[in-house]
Amino acid sequence: MNLTISGHHLEVTPAIRAFVENKLERIKRHFDQVIDISVILSVDKLSEKSKRQKAEVTLRVSGKSIYVESVSEDLYAAIDTLLDKLDRQVLKHKTKVQDHNHTSIKYMSGSSADAEEAEAA
Repeated sequence: MNLTISGHHLEVTPAIRAFVENKLERIKRHFDQVIDISVILSVDKLSEKSKRQKAEVTLRVSGKSIYVESVSEDLYAAIDTLLDKLDRQVLKHKTKVQDHNHTSIKYMSGSSADAEEAEAA
């Protein structure tokens, strides 16, 4: 798995990098077939007093690319909400993949139960 963390108008410090890597461990724990993760952290100055911190991630798994973004006034809060959203998306993708493989087994077990009932009658 390749991990790329970059910053736009922001220097990615070792503390920020460690924070992101620590949070991404949860994603790796839930779904281990991740090919590539690209994280972009940026700061937009809207006016002199307000700044907008933005975090984006693109996660590639086999056959699909998942993109999530989050905006907040605090960079760490943006990263937290971003990874919560990403975790939900990854779990949703994982259940879709697992449900797709097990639907035929459900129908097969139901049809064999129907066949047994027909034999008993």
